[in-house]
Amino acid sequence: IASTVRANPSAGFSIVSYTGTGSAGAIAHNLNKKPDFVITKNRTTANYWAVWHSSLTANNFLRLDLTMGEGTESNYWTDFDSNVVYVPGSGSAVNNVNTTSKEYISYLWNAVEGYSAFGSYEGNASNDGPFVYTGFRPAFVLTKWADGSDQWQIHDTARSPENVANEILMPNTDGIEQTYIYSEIDILSNGFKVRNSNQNVNAASTYIYAAFAENPFKTSRAR
Repeated sequence: IASTVRANPSAGFSIVSYTGTGSAGAIAHNLNKKPDFVITKNRTTANYWAVWHSSLTANNFLRLDLTMGEGTESNYWTDFDSNVVYVPGSGSAVNNVNTTSKEYISYLWNAVEGYSAFGSYEGNASNDGPFVYTGFRPAFVLTKWADGSDQWQIHDTARSPENVANEILMPNTDGIEQTYIYSEIDILSNGFKVRNSNQNVNAASTYIYAAFAENPFKTSRAR
């Protein structure tokens, strides 16, 4: 499927613009690695923000604009490799990634050592929550409860320069920033640690995350 691609493989980031065909096909991303995190939005029609993450269950997806947990979707991507993403035909329903004549924008990332990390952690429902190793001090952490329904959450060091970090934004809403004690984390020199037992960040369940480094080199500064 014809597309316009702006990619920086060294940074593990690609932006792809394309027009859906309604027929099964493949779309180049030029990362030279299989992506770890993909977000796609239909620019022509009001529809969901489609999300795939490498730590989700096979063939399961999320929606950035909703609180729902991961689930199967027949009209999302069918596969990914180091060169392309594979999309299904639209069939009789609206396809969130490939409806005929609809304009789409996709953002794709793969992990780069010392710069970005994408993965999952298992919550323990304790205020002494799990530590998540990223290999760098994150400037930005996005988390989502994969198994259940609750908010997407963004923590960052610009709004929370000291630990604990509890200033959050929720990309599934249009709400303003909140100081939310039930979503506290510590942002550390080599990752982050969950500091609350609330289901937003730490039920006895699976959570996915995306993190980007404050100092994107193979060194980190303690906090």
